[in-house]
Amino acid sequence: MSDISSNQSLNKILNQLGINSSKDKFAPKEMKDQLGQEDFLKLMTVQLQNQDPFAPVDNADFIAQMAQFSTVTGITQMGETMKNVSNQLSELRIASATQMMGHSVLVPGKFARPNSEGTISGVVDLPKTASNLKIVFESLDGEVLHQENLGPQVAGLIGFDWKDLPEDMVKSKERVLIRAFTGNDGDGNELSTQVFAKVAGTSKTNDSLMLEVEDYGSIDASKVVRFKN
Repeated sequence: MSDISSNQSLNKILNQLGINSSKDKFAPKEMKDQLGQEDFLKLMTVQLQNQDPFAPVDNADFIAQMAQFSTVTGITQMGETMKNVSNQLSELRIASATQMMGHSVLVPGKFARPNSEGTISGVVDLPKTASNLKIVFESLDGEVLHQENLGPQVAGLIGFDWKDLPEDMVKSKERVLIRAFTGNDGDGNELSTQVFAKVAGTSKTNDSLMLEVEDYGSIDASKVVRFKN
């Protein structure tokens, strides 16, 4: 009689824990790829219930298992927290990128268009001292429209502007070719330039946010170092 009562009590506990009992051991079960906290507790409970009464689980081993369980729980919670932080940062980056629409960003290139104020701006990457840094603005068919002589300049990033463009160029947003030279005797090589170009839209990939920049296509937003109104 005591065996029957004991079995009934055990089955009741197992049923409460959702562990196999004689009544449902043949029932189909949901397959899982990973063990969770609930599974860990079930395994520990079964281990305690089926231990040898003459050689019970050592207290140190039991504490070690509980410590492992706590560690796994902490890692799981940390993973969820980091996931939430990542999602929030992604949303913030999208909002920041969206706010840049209509503004201008500095991108490597030689083509630029006048902004609403009638100005074309950019930066020259000067690798060595220039005796008379020259910035030449040309039409797409090679006509020289304007020239800026910036005089002697040391190596580094040098900004330039062409202000007060003709009104018809400002209205038409005419694209201009920018060429830069050191002005040093015997040095006819063109210098690398960066120009401010308008952000026309944004898009999102799996890895990053992209800015759709006029004349330059998609540019990773994280690589933009300067922008202006």
